[in-house]
Amino acid sequence: MFNRLPETQQAVTTRPIDLIINGVAVQCREGDSVAAALIAAGFNECRDTAVKEVPRGPFCMMGVCYDCLVMIDGQPNQQACMTRVRSGMNIERQLGAREVQP
Repeated sequence: MFNRLPETQQAVTTRPIDLIINGVAVQCREGDSVAAALIAAGFNECRDTAVKEVPRGPFCMMGVCYDCLVMIDGQPNQQACMTRVRSGMNIERQLGAREVQP
């Protein structure tokens, strides 16, 4: 038998959270990561690669691959798998090359 960690039990709830994903109002569960919310809402692609603009989506789900980069509330390069949803969050697909700040 598997025992759940206390923080996992706290994170999983049934309380709905309202988000905007690519301009579409969706609901997800409190405690979900942004990547989990994207997948549950049917959004499989988070970003396009900077060089050839190839679509990418969540892959490792543990913050290693960076394939799940999205814009959250206007901030680019946010890891969807490492970010918890919060009510009113505006999530957008990150398109093409990003600007690097000096």
